[in-house]
Amino acid sequence: MMRGFRAAALMGVVSALTALCPAPAIGQERATIWAERAPLPVPNSEIAVAELDGRIYVIGGYPSTRVYVDSVEVYDSESDQWWFAKPVPQPLHHTMAASVNGKLYVIGGEISPTGVANQSLYLNTVYEYDPQSDSWIGKAAMPTERSGGSAAVIGGRIYVAGGRPPHGHDFAVYEPLLDRWTVLPDVPTQRNHLAAAAIGGKFYLAGGRFGGGVGSEMTDRLEVFNPSTNEWSVAAPMLEVRAGLNGVAARGCFYTFGGEGNDPNPRGVFPNNEVYDPRSDSWQKLEAIPIPVHGVTGAAYLDGWIHLPGGGTSRGGNSGSTLHQVFEAVVSCE
Repeated sequence: MMRGFRAAALMGVVSALTALCPAPAIGQERATIWAERAPLPVPNSEIAVAELDGRIYVIGGYPSTRVYVDSVEVYDSESDQWWFAKPVPQPLHHTMAASVNGKLYVIGGEISPTGVANQSLYLNTVYEYDPQSDSWIGKAAMPTERSGGSAAVIGGRIYVAGGRPPHGHDFAVYEPLLDRWTVLPDVPTQRNHLAAAAIGGKFYLAGGRFGGGVGSEMTDRLEVFNPSTNEWSVAAPMLEVRAGLNGVAARGCFYTFGGEGNDPNPRGVFPNNEVYDPRSDSWQKLEAIPIPVHGVTGAAYLDGWIHLPGGGTSRGGNSGSTLHQVFEAVVSCE
């Protein structure tokens, strides 16, 4: 059931609900809408998100304590309820997730030997989750250890790009049916905390930062990989440099949300909501996020709504939330 945002929500931002209209092509005007769904059971940020069989999975991450977790939070859109699935085999954060052929894959990420995210080791582990048996098994390791990258699926294969230094150029594809990795041409612009999406058989990468820390230089770069030619190309840059953002493919468009590193904002988080149309190689600004977040990585698009569960509400890793914001995918690029 749709609910309005709480009056006491951070930043005191309340988004007015507007009447729905037929969705426009990019460049056309229309009212947009944000809403809220059932909150996460526990606060979380620096999480991986994926959709599988009409349910949303939130994997790993950490709350404001920065003590990372092995939890798997599952959301059912029909009942608007959350529950916990079997935990991922090890606690981790800044991991990447995707679903293929009825299975969920959790790839790479980061652990901290002290139990606190201030001294980290990167992972190349791959875990496969079967929702039918609520069980995990280990799979072939990724060629390099990576944290803070992004992933998307094309033709039943999972493409994983970027990561914290020194792995910002790394790019490889995983074939679940063969349990095999193949190294691909380097990402032209090395970066981490970036957004990815698969549209029309191509892999899109937007934004990110060059260094491992939140204060490092950010980029507005949009680069596109074509598996048919095995080549990268450069497309129109985002409207503003951002890192720690999320990207979701919906209706043939590339939607990007939030991010951190916004110095003029007291909380250091971007409210940006932008959409890219591959047909015209152009970006459009949409209605800002009511409560800006970062640290949500992955795709969750169900029944016309893009889901942003959890996320940090201020710069850094000490502001994990139970927020569950949703945005109607109002723009069509098909």
